[in-house]
Amino acid sequence: MNEMLERLTAVRDKIAAAEKARTGNRPPVTLVAVSKTFDADDIRPAIKAGARVFGENKVQEAEAKWPELKQEFAGLELRLLGPLQSNKAADAVAVFDVIETVDREKIAAEIASEIRKQGRAPRLYVQVNIGREPQKAGIDPDAAVAFVDRCRQVHGLEIEGLMCIPPAGGDPSGHFDLLAELGREADVSRLSMGMSGDYETAIAHGATSVRVGSAIFGTRTPKIPA
Repeated sequence: MNEMLERLTAVRDKIAAAEKARTGNRPPVTLVAVSKTFDADDIRPAIKAGARVFGENKVQEAEAKWPELKQEFAGLELRLLGPLQSNKAADAVAVFDVIETVDREKIAAEIASEIRKQGRAPRLYVQVNIGREPQKAGIDPDAAVAFVDRCRQVHGLEIEGLMCIPPAGGDPSGHFDLLAELGREADVSRLSMGMSGDYETAIAHGATSVRVGSAIFGTRTPKIPA
């Protein structure tokens, strides 16, 4: 536990330094602690240390541990970071405060339908396949701005931001710059980009939230299956 708290403190310090070094008047960066595959007992120390925004990849896993944690601790925010299947849209709208992986027409329609049914509206991000990698989810960069517009005009969704996962290896700066440009064209106020290996670079290029997992929770074998 002490090691995890030391890692959390180190990440916070690096975020603060990256914020100080960037240029322009930009909003504070939100740290999203990625708690996928870790159970509630692993997460509680981070909450007690002040972490309030968490990310999960799977709806079913989040349903298993977060209702209890949200009853135990006030002011928590839970974000869906993994691909969303249309048959899980109802559950996702019910359990998540933010869905960062809207990436196709069917998902947009299902989320809109569930928002109307449940009267609950998570904040939404469009995921962009910034490196055009066939194995990754997300909409093509060339179609991203038009898709955001369709989400708003056709489905009545409020899109808060864009999210991306750059290709592994190499310098991600160009990919972050492209997402920032798309964000300006789409008139969104938030950019979710940067993970454990590149979040400082992402902040320098305009990230408003960074998704950090292993740099906080470590890489040990988790208790919850991936």
